This record gives sequence, structure tokens and C-alpha cells, in this order.
Amino acid sequence: MLIAGIGLVIFGYLAGSIPTGLLLSKAFSDVDPRTQGSRNIGATNVLRTAGKTLGILTLAGDCLKGLIPVLLALWLMQSDVWVGIVALSAFAGHLFPVFLRFKGGKGVATALGVYLGIAPLAVLIDAGVFFGVVWKWRFVSLGSLTAAAVMPLLIAILTQSKPLVIASLIIAGLVWYRHGQNIRRLLAGSENRLRL
Repeated sequence: MLIAGIGLVIFGYLAGSIPTGLLLSKAFSDVDPRTQGSRNIGATNVLRTAGKTLGILTLAGDCLKGLIPVLLALWLMQSDVWVGIVALSAFAGHLFPVFLRFKGGKGVATALGVYLGIAPLAVLIDAGVFFGVVWKWRFVSLGSLTAAAVMPLLIAILTQSKPLVIASLIIAGLVWYRHGQNIRRLLAGSENRLRL
């Protein structure tokens, strides 16, 4: 079981490291998201710089990077400790991808995939929080930050699993850390609003 667990952790990290947004942008547009907009490889910046279709595909791809390793861990390991570790490895891969010299995205979509595997009901509830915040204030970053903060509470209530709660707290902390510039812009009133 230990060897299988270590293998899943490595797989999770490598899967998380795949730069979906960059690959899609380079293949289907002349945009490099690392040099335009917020210079982030995530779905929001790809949507703004390369268009809606590539933005949606990036969201789906980044989500799958978190979902597939977690589903494999749930199936093969049947241990919340291992599921939590694999979830963190996939999430860390997106934030610190080996293929991009450890300079990755903010992890929201990959976290979404992780949580879809762990607690789909929590995702449904948290999606309501995210869309409600974005609809009212028009800031995707504020929606992401709020949803990240709420998710550990939902995981605690719905799973009652200490390893998964710990993993969700670490993910939430890293999401907030990677949104440092967004937080500063929100406080300064200079953050970009979403145009519907």
C-alpha cells in the first residue's frame, strides 16, 4: 500500500503540473497567458486574453488535474490520509509545476476538481457562495477567496474526516497566499471586475 500511495502522490503532482492554460493557448491562439493580463496560466486569465472557449477548456482541464488523482486514491487506497496527501500533491503541482520552473497558477480550478472527488455536495454549496459573491461584486478573485475560506467548514460538516479537513485548510491557505496581489488590488479598489 505504501508503494501505491507514493506512486499516486507522484502521479498527482505530475498531473497537477500540466500547464493546461498555456498548452491550450499556444495550440489554439497566439496568446501566451504568462505575458498578458494578470500573467497567470489559470482559467480566468486565459478567458480574458484568449477567449471564452479556451478559458472554459482550461477550467475543465485544471479541474480534471485534481479530480482524477483523487478518484484514483479513493479507489485504490480507501484511506482519508492518503486521499488528503494525493489531493495536496495534485494541488501543489498546479501551484508549483515542475514543467514551468515551479511557477504555476493560483489553484482554484484544481482545488475544485479535488473537492468534486472528495465531497461533491460541498462543491455544490460552495459554488452557490462563489457565484453569489461574483454576481454581487463582480470580482472573480473575491468569489474564489470566499469559496476557499468556506470549503474547510463544509468539508468538516459533510465528511467529518480530520485528514480531509486538514488538507482543505492547507489548500485554502495556499489559495489565499497565491491571491496576495489580488487581495492588495481589492483593498486598493483597483482589481479588475468581471464583465458579464
